[in-house]
Amino acid sequence: MPRVLIIGASKGIGLEATRQALDAGHQVRALARSANSIDLSNPELEKIQGDALNVKDVGAALQDVDVVIQTLGVGLGDLFQPVSLFFDATRVLVAAMTSQGVKRLICVTGFGAGDSRSSIGCLQWIPFRVAFGRAYDDKSEQERLIKESLLDWTIVRPGVLTNGARSGSYRVLETALEWRNGMISRANVADFLVRLVDDRSYIRKAPVLVS
Repeated sequence: MPRVLIIGASKGIGLEATRQALDAGHQVRALARSANSIDLSNPELEKIQGDALNVKDVGAALQDVDVVIQTLGVGLGDLFQPVSLFFDATRVLVAAMTSQGVKRLICVTGFGAGDSRSSIGCLQWIPFRVAFGRAYDDKSEQERLIKESLLDWTIVRPGVLTNGARSGSYRVLETALEWRNGMISRANVADFLVRLVDDRSYIRKAPVLVS
């Protein structure tokens, strides 16, 4: 089974992906600043307290890893000031993966990042820009950096996130003609991320996920 590094594993999609990857039988290395707070116990789980912006922390976490899942997030208070976490952390990660020969990257951004921005409806555009514009400008730069890399990447763009249960029932919208906003649970996003560990059919693709 592939050994999986999950960056941002202590909460939200990252925590749920950690749980589901362990359930699927994967060896999981969980990197987060608050990794010790991860309330999961499994002999296949290695918790690493570290910073996604720290070159040494990321380099050490990549040792003997086959697949990386990056699930970064910012707090609500961070949305109304300049945001650079997504690009800065991804720059560190891409360089480290390239240097160490780790090829497979699965990265969560969101609907409205990169070229999916043009699919936002007129009525949603102004509130989207006001509330999320700074973060999604940074996520767009994050996507550009990933797409310019030589990695085997998949960018996953969920719609509006909820705390609903994992149903396994959701839509994977691959083409720009299909892209639209919608709700999806964090647990279902995690379901897709873990599926991608073994499924290579989405390499160099950036699907949108909605229920």
